[in-house]
Amino acid sequence: MHFQVTVRYGSQYQRYHTLAVEGETVREALRAAADALPEEIVDEADLVEMRPSVDPEERSYLGEDEG
Repeated sequence: MHFQVTVRYGSQYQRYHTLAVEGETVREALRAAADALPEEIVDEADLVEMRPSVDPEERSYLGEDEG
């Protein structure tokens, strides 16, 4: 399964780092995200959000016909 992970970091100014990870389970995806974090933001991270990633080809948009 594909996931998008957003990490908030920064002591003076908040910034965001986004990455895409894969895993059979949420646990695997979290481990992959932890391993993929750049070393320079690890000590300043204070919030992590992970959500299933939507394939842009399968996503419906407002105003599109669904039939």
